[in-house]
Amino acid sequence: MKKLLFLYNTHAGKGLLKSKLAAVQDALTAAGWDVTIHPTRGAGDATEVAAARAGAFDRIVCSGGDGTLHEVVTGLMGLEARPEVGYIPAGTTNDFAKNLSLPRGMEAAARVAAAGVPRPVDIGSFNNRFFIYVAAFGAFTDVAYNTPQPIKNIFGHLAYVLEGATRLGSIQAYHLTVEHDGGVEEGDFCYGMVSNTVSVGGFKGMPAEPVRLDDGLFEVVLVRQPQNPLQLQAVIKALLTMSPDEGGLVSSFRTGRLRVACGQELPWTLDGEFGGAPTVAEIANHQKAVTIVYGK
Repeated sequence: MKKLLFLYNTHAGKGLLKSKLAAVQDALTAAGWDVTIHPTRGAGDATEVAAARAGAFDRIVCSGGDGTLHEVVTGLMGLEARPEVGYIPAGTTNDFAKNLSLPRGMEAAARVAAAGVPRPVDIGSFNNRFFIYVAAFGAFTDVAYNTPQPIKNIFGHLAYVLEGATRLGSIQAYHLTVEHDGGVEEGDFCYGMVSNTVSVGGFKGMPAEPVRLDDGLFEVVLVRQPQNPLQLQAVIKALLTMSPDEGGLVSSFRTGRLRVACGQELPWTLDGEFGGAPTVAEIANHQKAVTIVYGK
């Protein structure tokens, strides 16, 4: 019988997993897995357990938010032989799940994690760290998450504009030199996103061609500083719709690696968590580094 390690964060998503835990475990065992369970014991625990115990299992299924999945993948990236990974979203931020065609409901997602289709996925490295779907810096890094969902539902992309407009006077630009496969971008940028995902809090990857998670390429977006609300609206519309902005403040390209150099410390987020503030970021795509289980 094949062995499965089930790692879960009971605190993710306001503890929504607790009431579903028995049903989730039943779904995993019903698919024929010999299941070992491990509740995470704090930040970094999923990374340590995945790194230390992965060799004993054919699949690791994790349940929590994107942060839990990030920790598991980080633990696996130090290993040569990596088991397949299943994901049962249970957090407040589940952006990466949108890539995997997962059904709604934890029990249904558990059935996919147990019996879905394993497919290779690219993983990004950021200096000496890793990320699954996004590395970002600057003014709009948290706008997508801080804009209340009811306001998004009512106002659509204007909700992002309203949230961003409150910060227009305090937006900071960084002078960057960005080297990538296609050349060099230099200028003052207030936001950047290096992604391998269809969506980050509603913001889309660009260019507009379909995103492939295993093509060895990142989708990169760089934004120059808007000077007024109309420019801000054009920028956010471009980020939400994958379309070029008329003012030329948004540039986008695909690349397998890039080097971002700044004359000062530049704070980044990796998969939604603080990723440090280096002056130089060496970012590389590790093609098909991890196998993750998809739905149909």
